Amino acid sequence: MPFSDYRTALVTGASSGIGAAIVERFSAEGLEVHAVARSAEPLRKLAERTGCVAHAIDVTDRAALADLTRRVEFDILVNNAGVDRPKKFLEAEDGDIDLLVDVNLRAVLHLCRMVVPGMVTRDRGHVINISSIAGIYNFGGNSSYHATKAGVSMLSNQLRIDAFGKRVRVTEICPGRVATDIFAHVHGDSPEIRERFIDGFELPEARDIANAIAFAVAAPVAVNIGHIEITPTLQVMGGLQTAKPQSPKSGDESRE
Repeated sequence: MPFSDYRTALVTGASSGIGAAIVERFSAEGLEVHAVARSAEPLRKLAERTGCVAHAIDVTDRAALADLTRRVEFDILVNNAGVDRPKKFLEAEDGDIDLLVDVNLRAVLHLCRMVVPGMVTRDRGHVINISSIAGIYNFGGNSSYHATKAGVSMLSNQLRIDAFGKRVRVTEICPGRVATDIFAHVHGDSPEIRERFIDGFELPEARDIANAIAFAVAAPVAVNIGHIEITPTLQVMGGLQTAKPQSPKSGDESRE
């Protein structure tokens, strides 16, 4: 369904990075874009730049989201807000788990509950869930993050089943490493962090993810692009590790 058939969009995690790029792209397409994030000042600047409607709301504030979705019928929902507390699961604290579940999964479930039934009634709508390659592939230190993103991935599949027979499309976007400020938010803003995750790498940028989403939205109504995996050309997933049993005095490990 081309952009001209949609009027309104709701984008979470919109104050920076991928979320802000989506707001910019949707606004350029003529949509009334409602941008949701916790940080009021970046949202204000985004609204000045794009004409979007800013809402300084935490996605865990269910009452505020319910009020917004009651007042506005959304044709497009982009679940982009996300957090991470990268550490081994054996070292995870209850607060880490609660935060990731609340933001990465619970908020997505509730927003879909609030918005998708209206799409089904109107026989028109598009849900964009920003998941991650972490919802599909395994790598160390992010177990809670993997679990929440896998939940979003399965929800994306299930939504199409629940909306079967209606022109409600669902697209899951699974980015790998993208050149955004997410690494500074998670690990701290320092030259060392930029060198570790950004500098010297050839990475997709936030606007590349926004363009991929626009491609999915602009497809004809008969076309549902269900899953897009976007990674750097020079990034691969997977790998095989084999460990030797460790005695109390030995930490030897071999990898093949």
